[in-house]
Amino acid sequence: MSGVVRAAWRLGAAAVGGRAGRQLSQAVGEGGGAAAAEGNGGGSGSRKVIEQLVREHPVVVFMKGSPEQPLCGFSNAVVQILRLHGVEDYRAHDVLQDPDLRQGIKNYSNWPTIPQVYLNGEFVGGCDILLQMHQNGDLVEELKKLGIRSALLDAEKDQDKK
Repeated sequence: MSGVVRAAWRLGAAAVGGRAGRQLSQAVGEGGGAAAAEGNGGGSGSRKVIEQLVREHPVVVFMKGSPEQPLCGFSNAVVQILRLHGVEDYRAHDVLQDPDLRQGIKNYSNWPTIPQVYLNGEFVGGCDILLQMHQNGDLVEELKKLGIRSALLDAEKDQDKK
């Protein structure tokens, strides 16, 4: 594991106090509430726009910067984990370019931090949760459900051949 991922894991786990990611259905009650009431207009942070963004692709990441140039260690760690698994085809949205989107995604997920990872429209969590899923093998299984074969499976096969 790279030093960046290790450092992000330590910092991320401390920052969120070990909380696990929540399903979207658990994140916001059906009736709405204060978080759902915010951002119901048509802007980039509106619930409708964010719903479209999280469902536009099987793997969606809201991050600081871009996959080519992440602007925070946690966003970089998420990009590196996805790369380790060979996930190159995903949608990334830079929340630093749009303050409404940055706040809107936090309201939508009821999760206070960035990056945020969505698989098949469902909120998974941030850097710490993705790293935990990577470490315990859950990410391989979740990617398989999306029809994505983790590159780590091929790497294991190559090691077995040696």
